[in-house]
Amino acid sequence: MSTAEQPEVAPTPTDYQGPTQKHPRQLANRLFPWVTGSAIFISLGVLVTLIVRMITQGAPRFNLNMLRWMPSSLPEEAGFQSAFFGTVWIVGITGIICIPLGVATAVYLEEFADNERWYNRLIELNIQNLAAVPSIVYGILGLAFLVRGVGLGPTVLAAALTLTLLVLPTVIIAAREAIRAVPNSLRQASLGLGATDLQTVRKVVLPAAVPGIATGAILALSRAIGEAAPLLLVGGVTFISFNPHEGGISKVLGSEFAVMPLQIFNWIGRPQEEFRVLAAAAILVLLLVLIAMNSVAIWIRNRYQQRL
Repeated sequence: MSTAEQPEVAPTPTDYQGPTQKHPRQLANRLFPWVTGSAIFISLGVLVTLIVRMITQGAPRFNLNMLRWMPSSLPEEAGFQSAFFGTVWIVGITGIICIPLGVATAVYLEEFADNERWYNRLIELNIQNLAAVPSIVYGILGLAFLVRGVGLGPTVLAAALTLTLLVLPTVIIAAREAIRAVPNSLRQASLGLGATDLQTVRKVVLPAAVPGIATGAILALSRAIGEAAPLLLVGGVTFISFNPHEGGISKVLGSEFAVMPLQIFNWIGRPQEEFRVLAAAAILVLLLVLIAMNSVAIWIRNRYQQRL
């Protein structure tokens, strides 16, 4: 058969060389990294701008006199020693209460609780819901139940318990995720060697989960150290001329208090420019405290990861 008599073959879809049209999903996949990267750079740019402004504005008063002097109506003699030590005491007591309680709750829910029982499901539901409650609601709860209901008054203990209620769901959720990330093979190996459930949790699971637990706990306390709204409702003052521990350690829990966020809020509302400079310097001190706390979390995480 000659070439002229051969039948024509229909072109297949792969043989078509015409213009191709990009699928909208491919276009979205290409744009998504640019959009997310732009969002990150914009956020970092705003953050760097604010930090640079605080440094330039607060540099004249950023010295040890901020921690040596008490609050004063004269800006050239004002400091925030009482607010600094009040923050240290309240956040320290909050950590002492919420970290053991949160870790114990996470261990129970992950290792021992029966998910088929209604009260365990109710506990998990409440923890998830409480983690999203605004901080002002906890302030109202602390005012109604702790300050007035129980009769603690506007004291360090009432403030610490209020912040414990605020950050406890976060500590529980972080601890549960850290415990859940421990490989199940470690548990089976421990049980296979004859260890009990409690020994397995204490000797195997918790040491392996320490990096995640420590990171979550420090981040939760970092949130607590910057809260002003709940402490304002509980009874935090913006002008106090003594530290909580000056009456003795035994009187700390029943002492009045001031904290750094409330002191900064008070100085920013003053009309004098000198107080705004003080507020900028106090913000720098608060940022340094937060960086120090996060550095401790990173150090604990790296140390236990190397040990494991």
